Amino acid sequence: MTEQGRWAGRSPDKDVIRHEIWHSLELTGTAVGPAWSMIPNFVGADTAAWHLAQTEEWQRAKTIKTNPDAPQIPIRLRALYQGKLVFAPVPYLTAEFPYLRLDPEKLKAKGISFELAATAQGFVEHGDRIEFTEVAPLDFCVCGSVAVTRAGGRTGKGAGFADLETAIFRELGIVTAATPMATTVHSSQLVEDARVPMQSHDSPLDFVATEKELIRTGNTATRPMGVDWDKVRPDQFETIPFLTRLRDEMLNRRKSA
Repeated sequence: MTEQGRWAGRSPDKDVIRHEIWHSLELTGTAVGPAWSMIPNFVGADTAAWHLAQTEEWQRAKTIKTNPDAPQIPIRLRALYQGKLVFAPVPYLTAEFPYLRLDPEKLKAKGISFELAATAQGFVEHGDRIEFTEVAPLDFCVCGSVAVTRAGGRTGKGAGFADLETAIFRELGIVTAATPMATTVHSSQLVEDARVPMQSHDSPLDFVATEKELIRTGNTATRPMGVDWDKVRPDQFETIPFLTRLRDEMLNRRKSA
């Protein structure tokens, strides 16, 4: 096991927190599968999903966005069984098409089990391939997290995919300032508020669900409503095939607005 995450070095303070969490999850046997350099799967992920699904905001939602990682499989599964449209990005955004749509009615018509479709391999194989601009307005968004705070701060695995996705969706009007943002984590992934300070490009969480409880953060911080393209890193343009094209399209939208 390496002592450096895949994206280490971009935020040294957060690297320390991530390494502590990954090490603890593996040492205690709380991780399900490898944790290092990942959005870690954890014992109790299904219970955390249950807690989140009890909220009125979830129950009202017809369109759900979720990250592609293993701990959120129970989220996707619940959404499909409840007849919700599920949208998820291609893992690491490395394909020519950025997003996938899971329609439970289409899956049933094709004889594809929800259990298969909820996995990363399953939704890439059986989901509808779509562009960012084809994602429906979202009623509820779930992000993957490595460490979170009760005040709504979060850090992922360090690649910056989640913040970039959310900023793009906000600029396109697919996500608004009122769209609930949530995550599911193990209770041991909760850290003190001061350890994950919010930055200008961060989207605070409204809900944190663990195997023990549901936390309503009450965070009223201003949500960033678009992409600051000057802060997108060169390596993100290199590794995300469609990002340059999307930037040009969105900058043209701004000019014509």
